[in-house]
Amino acid sequence: MKRRVLLLSVSAGAGHVRAAQALEAAVSSLAAEGHDVEARHLDVMDYVPASFRRIYADFYLRLITRHPQLWGMLYRITDDTHPDALTQRMRRTIERLHTRRLRAAIAHFAPHAIVCTHFLPAELLARQIRKGRVDVPVWLQVTDFDLHRMWVIPGMTGYFAASEEIAQRMRAVGLPETRVHTTGIPVMPAFAGPHDRHALATEFGIDPARPAYLMMGGGAGVGALDRLAESLLSSGGDFQLVVLAGRNAAMLERLRALAASRYRGRLFPQGYTQHVDRLMACCDLAITKPGGLTTSECLAMGLPMIVNAPIPGQEERNADYLMEQGAAWKAIDSVSLAWRIGRLHAEPERLAAMAANARAIGRPHAARDVIATVLGHMGHA
Repeated sequence: MKRRVLLLSVSAGAGHVRAAQALEAAVSSLAAEGHDVEARHLDVMDYVPASFRRIYADFYLRLITRHPQLWGMLYRITDDTHPDALTQRMRRTIERLHTRRLRAAIAHFAPHAIVCTHFLPAELLARQIRKGRVDVPVWLQVTDFDLHRMWVIPGMTGYFAASEEIAQRMRAVGLPETRVHTTGIPVMPAFAGPHDRHALATEFGIDPARPAYLMMGGGAGVGALDRLAESLLSSGGDFQLVVLAGRNAAMLERLRALAASRYRGRLFPQGYTQHVDRLMACCDLAITKPGGLTTSECLAMGLPMIVNAPIPGQEERNADYLMEQGAAWKAIDSVSLAWRIGRLHAEPERLAAMAANARAIGRPHAARDVIATVLGHMGHA
């Protein structure tokens, strides 16, 4: 009988979904190798009413985009709020009322184990476990280099931490030591390599002998990427700039026009792609927001970063971790960013040291390690 692993994510930001997709890919890889295992990935937001989705996911995305400082304040307040506080109990009650379809979908798949890449499904299942309605192992994967109180959900079979520090913080808040595992944040197998930089750069029209920097605006192509690209390219230095515009078609067109009119051979606009790893392999540095998944992909590739415009809260703490480990610098504005790029361009040995630091803390096989732990527990259950 196949061992069935259910993966539950929440599309409030892309990172939770991508972590689940990485775990699904790890299971598929094991199945291709002859293991009797299968996975199914469900996005919780597909199983709730539109009204709840607007409140839970859409409101979050609007908040971090338009009012990041307000989000930062809410992040700190909720991190300091006791789980038994009235507001937290009310929130959990509202969540439970809107997830009946999800519970039915879980029962239909009848998993042997469940891995959550967001705290919402874990919190819902914790209540079902307490009531004796769920009797399969439920695991929780933290997707940032931070531990917010909402991720601290008692009763899980195990917890997967992004780093040793986060694992220690889990233990410090009372989660059982034997249930805490330091695996890193799951990334797709493609980020584990190998990659031929020369061949890939030639494929994209990039000169593999010249420095190339990758600017990422996320899947939605957030930010004034065209203005930022022009600012960097006009600041001097013989480097190439690869810019990911994501699904922002208007931004992609502006970038293409800029490349054709002023920066042919230096600016390489790209739309949404499933092959970010191939572009990372062509580049010496990533300029990115410090989301947990994006930065984990960079670390897996040994790609140093300049992080810019971190969202107050989890992204700020991700940035702190990366800088402490020597894998990233932070830029507070476009002037700061241009200065830092110029500095690293002039000091390639410094950039090489950052790349080595990134590679040292990267966990390209995190997804397989998570699944191996889950399957290993099944074997001992």
